[in-house]
Amino acid sequence: MKAIGLDGFSRGWVAVGIHGGVRTISFHADTAGALAGPFDRAGIDIPIGMTDDGARDCDRLARERLRPHASRVFTGARRWLWQKFRDPDKANEDALRRGQTRVSRQLWHLGNKIMEVDAFVRAHRARDIREVHPELVFLRLNEGTPLPRKKSEQGDALRRRLLKRAGFRELDRWLAETRIGSGAKRDDVLDACAVALAACVPSGSLPDGISPLDAHGLPMRIWF
Repeated sequence: MKAIGLDGFSRGWVAVGIHGGVRTISFHADTAGALAGPFDRAGIDIPIGMTDDGARDCDRLARERLRPHASRVFTGARRWLWQKFRDPDKANEDALRRGQTRVSRQLWHLGNKIMEVDAFVRAHRARDIREVHPELVFLRLNEGTPLPRKKSEQGDALRRRLLKRAGFRELDRWLAETRIGSGAKRDDVLDACAVALAACVPSGSLPDGISPLDAHGLPMRIWF
């Protein structure tokens, strides 16, 4: 079983691989490059499958599970936002005209990556590529106890401990040496590791059971 976990950063994607007892890390400019090699299952920390109004059951369920940190799940991804607009204010004006919620600035700036992954997944439907939320993975690894903010000293340390316990023995070297110069931040590496774990041995998904499909037949389901 070869699994890959992807997490986005400003210059591209962190790709963490798990193949038996071997753990690897690499950095890529785009999804196609990150997933160019053979793999059995890939996980990506990005919305896969979207509705016209941005509402997805998987997001609602993920927010409920992560309370009191529900805001760690960005909601409201809609293809038309980035297909029709280059300006978030104009996109939000149109969203309000349609009777929909506004898009947050955080989600808006993920638009290029969301659309990149959307195009890749639709073009490679035979490949097992799943949406994963790293915070759900960390919550599972921490036995259901909410974690501090990932950018805090305590949050960083706890996530590192959990990942080392899960087999990432080279994590400190990755953080101190390997990622330097890539543009990836510490939490990008940690998140990619968590996504890889869920791709390798998923514990569950939201919703549990049959996945709702979007208008293009993509499952709207978050694994952890």
